[in-house]
Amino acid sequence: MRLPKIPCIALALLSAALPALAEVEVTPRDAMLSDYQYPYPVKQFPLTSQQQPLAMAYMDIPPAREQKARSTVLLLHGKNFSGAYWQDTIKALSEAGYRVIAPDQIGFGKSSKPMRFQYSFQTLADHTKALLDHLKLDRVAVAGHSMGGMLASRFALMYPERLERLVLINPIGLEDWKRTVPYQPLDRAIAAERAQTPEKIKRYMTRAYFDGQWRKAYEPLLAIQAGWAAGPDSDKIAVVDALTSDMVFTQPVLYEFPDIRVPTLLIIGTRDRTAIGRDRAPASVQKTLGRYDQLGKKTAEAIPNATLVELDNVGHIPQFEAFAPYMESFQDFLRQ
Repeated sequence: MRLPKIPCIALALLSAALPALAEVEVTPRDAMLSDYQYPYPVKQFPLTSQQQPLAMAYMDIPPAREQKARSTVLLLHGKNFSGAYWQDTIKALSEAGYRVIAPDQIGFGKSSKPMRFQYSFQTLADHTKALLDHLKLDRVAVAGHSMGGMLASRFALMYPERLERLVLINPIGLEDWKRTVPYQPLDRAIAAERAQTPEKIKRYMTRAYFDGQWRKAYEPLLAIQAGWAAGPDSDKIAVVDALTSDMVFTQPVLYEFPDIRVPTLLIIGTRDRTAIGRDRAPASVQKTLGRYDQLGKKTAEAIPNATLVELDNVGHIPQFEAFAPYMESFQDFLRQ
């Protein structure tokens, strides 16, 4: 049954740096997004992990025209997102002749959300390999955005023989926050997640992702997270969000970048300042975190055979904010 829409009135003024947010309508969502339509058909891959049955949702999109696929591209989503936000990327790659696989990791999107689960990038990489085995795909190009960049890096380190190429799109984890940011115990993290509201989520996305400038085109990014905050399973989602945030904070991969051996493309929006736990860091440290204008260069130097494409005045989500140069760089790299 479709749940009714409820209005959420944003705060009159977010801060001196941000304009007032207009009233938005949020549809409450259950944990499995049962009434949320993805842009392509969703399939479920059953698996057993940590002694419990789970289901991993994924989209499998063939080339747009009847032809043999040039190759297959695996897209790995970020923490505040799902496979659905790859819609424009999938369309462009499919039209260019690629088969595209876009899964929701366990804990995200339309996949199972176990609350008693040890979330780790190794576990998610193992699930992803199992999905590729299920689909009988030996080698793929892997692209990861945000948290998906951390997962893509871990996947490349664990299963280098399965990768043709690696694309990292504003990946997080390019610095080790736990060296400068105080740890947040899980109980406190869960409480903070339970205090989330649609207004707070939109405020964060506006400030962190888009430099205070919200556009209608960004609404799909808000629909799931804000819908969960207003939905019947918000307590469950809060626990899973806290557990996966803990995974991101405590499991850096940057120290192993020199071990990545596949050709790698870094697409970096240089205006991005994303840094997990920035608000817990001392004021003197906060301004030094998330400097993607510097981190992109450092990462390209650390990864052998890496190519860096910097998008000036672009933030955390190039595939929404600067699609044309993002996709041009992406496809040029795949064709090499």
